Amino acid sequence: MTTKERLEPGDTIGILGGGQLGRMLAQSAASLGLITHVFCPDPNSPAFDVSASYTVAPYDDIDALNRFANRVSVVTYEFENVPGPTAAHLDERVPVRPGVRALEVSQDRLFEKEFLSGAGVAIAGYAEINSQEDLENAVEAFGGVGVLKTRRFGYDGKGQLMIRDDKAVPGAFEAIGAVPAVLEELISFECEVSVIVARTLDGTVRCYDVARNHHENHILKTSTVPAGVDAETIGVARRMAEQIVTGLEYVGVMGVEMFLVRDETGERLLVNEVAPRVHNSGHWTQDACLTSQFDQHIRAVAGWPLGSSERHSDVVMENLIGFDVDTWSEVLNDPAAQLHLYGKAETRDGRKMGHVNRIAPKSG
Repeated sequence: MTTKERLEPGDTIGILGGGQLGRMLAQSAASLGLITHVFCPDPNSPAFDVSASYTVAPYDDIDALNRFANRVSVVTYEFENVPGPTAAHLDERVPVRPGVRALEVSQDRLFEKEFLSGAGVAIAGYAEINSQEDLENAVEAFGGVGVLKTRRFGYDGKGQLMIRDDKAVPGAFEAIGAVPAVLEELISFECEVSVIVARTLDGTVRCYDVARNHHENHILKTSTVPAGVDAETIGVARRMAEQIVTGLEYVGVMGVEMFLVRDETGERLLVNEVAPRVHNSGHWTQDACLTSQFDQHIRAVAGWPLGSSERHSDVVMENLIGFDVDTWSEVLNDPAAQLHLYGKAETRDGRKMGHVNRIAPKSG
């Protein structure tokens, strides 16, 4: 298929990953007159239900990747653990947006922190950990506490160990698998907030409003907008998000998670991590904005102008986790609620099954 910088209605976007984010991207693409082809190893992927075509194959199946590349005009992805060699192979044949560098940075916590520091945004202190001795020295430097995280493949609290006292230090490196890690400074923060940011091929950047996030069992439960933070803090959050996507020459939507620290000096933000994709904490944009994060991502990777990121309503997004989804009938009876289900065949504890956006008139 001919490579294009700017797609036209009827062209095909390839999506790596068939989960709920891929599903919602495919729905947005269809509403904009674009076709999607989803590539995922899981034959039960919920994105398959709403995509014009799909491929079931491992991410290292070169023949399948080549056939996939020949059928699409551009490739994007719905999760940040796409194997690097997969993205690099495709990038030689068809544009991959966001690019391979965004994956390289986000897949390794040490690389990510080094990039963020270089981009000039504030982050918590950190140390590279390759041994138990490294860990003991770093914990001492951080005052006896910290958060130990594997450098790769951690999400929703996985691959992490909290160190709050000396008793947690012995054997901690072994407990996370004795793999390369980082120790992060333990920050006393009021809450986590996030910003959804989009950037186009020509460098145009638009940020959505700041969301206040609440987690349960390390999984996002609610995102609330407005977030209840100062106007100056909102401005700082947006500027930091813009610095990050500009530094990466990023194309598409990114989620930027931050810690809000409030003390006698006021409010300040520390970037925690970035997600090079549409993000769970941006689902509220589907019903509180004219242009959702999914529409925005499709516009960006298609080479189209971005839509408005302005919010027209207040909103609380609630994840339906595990058997929370059994309340779907009650949600339908709430006139202020919009239900989004992911079409997953099996309900399991801790599994994201859908979400609800509860809307109210805009207050600020």
